[in-house]
Amino acid sequence: MDEKKKKTKGRKWKVLGKSVLGVSAGIVLILAGYVSYVMITYSRIEDNRTLEITGTARSDTLKTDTEYTAVTYNIGFGAYTPDYTFFMDGGTQSWANSEESVISCINGDIALLKRHQPDLTLIQEVDIDSTRSYHVNQFKLLCDGFSDMSATLAVNYHSAFLFYPILQPHGASNSGLLTLSNTKISSAMRRSLPIAESMSKYLDLDRCYSLNYINTENGKQLVVVNTHLSAYGTDSSLQTRQLEKMFGDMRKEYEKGNYVICGGDFNHDFTGNSKERFNGEVPAEYSWAAAFPDQLIPAHFQKLVNYQSGGSVPSCRNCDKPYSPDSFVLTVDGFIVSDNVETTYMDIIDNQFLYSDHNPVKLQFKLKASD
Repeated sequence: MDEKKKKTKGRKWKVLGKSVLGVSAGIVLILAGYVSYVMITYSRIEDNRTLEITGTARSDTLKTDTEYTAVTYNIGFGAYTPDYTFFMDGGTQSWANSEESVISCINGDIALLKRHQPDLTLIQEVDIDSTRSYHVNQFKLLCDGFSDMSATLAVNYHSAFLFYPILQPHGASNSGLLTLSNTKISSAMRRSLPIAESMSKYLDLDRCYSLNYINTENGKQLVVVNTHLSAYGTDSSLQTRQLEKMFGDMRKEYEKGNYVICGGDFNHDFTGNSKERFNGEVPAEYSWAAAFPDQLIPAHFQKLVNYQSGGSVPSCRNCDKPYSPDSFVLTVDGFIVSDNVETTYMDIIDNQFLYSDHNPVKLQFKLKASD
């Protein structure tokens, strides 16, 4: 090869090298910019935040020795039709199937709840304005569906735009815990839960629970706690700190003489053995849901696991594949109540996961007059 050709080839390699370096530098700058965007836009909602109460309830006070119905239900941001699989569970989808599908699921949820005529409804994963649910305002749809009830919303997810998965980024999320009551909620507060201090905090929920106060005819209050704890696989010490804070508030309310009902998605194997009971031998990839730490439950409170059906219905499915009889299922949703609340009925509603990856849990109860 003569000297001229060598120089020409050398220049080509230099140009190619500079192009590769330029593209690489561009990618690094884009990634750095995105990381900066996520970190700069990150914030946590302050603790002890007073919640707005909307809607007009049917009555002002609860009666003692009168049966009421409560339902807790994680609606899965209106995405989980039976065929839906979620990328964080090992599935493929990051958005709901369509805007029409989201609206259909929420309307299905409303019809399902109305069939059981709840006096109190605790709902988790209610999207307000999220990419994943086509920006459908589910809070408004649900409140319109229960226009004769008081309502509070505690926001627990307000993420920056998540550029993953690449082909269909999960996007920005705004979501919360909705509490509905046909007796007037006199006041309500959002309580922040401890969350991870690592980089994962930028992608996790702004975990919280809400305290909703309803007056009773004997001068006390029913305190309704709506909660959604950190997901399976979270560091156990963090989950312990979350429960200790929430149980601390519940204990204080009981010591004041109030009634306490806590319901929601606890993200633990609520019964302690539902994985094995529903699935037989549990494969390693499904061993993430730790048993609920019963030892943390305060005195004068009980976790309700005396199911009317004998515990034959699960409350949650794993969404690595479409729902079928051999799907991995367990129970993570339920109620914990103070001993001045008499339980007359409790069971999981078998809705076959038609509108969500969860089934609702129904409780019928009375407030004891003697306590």
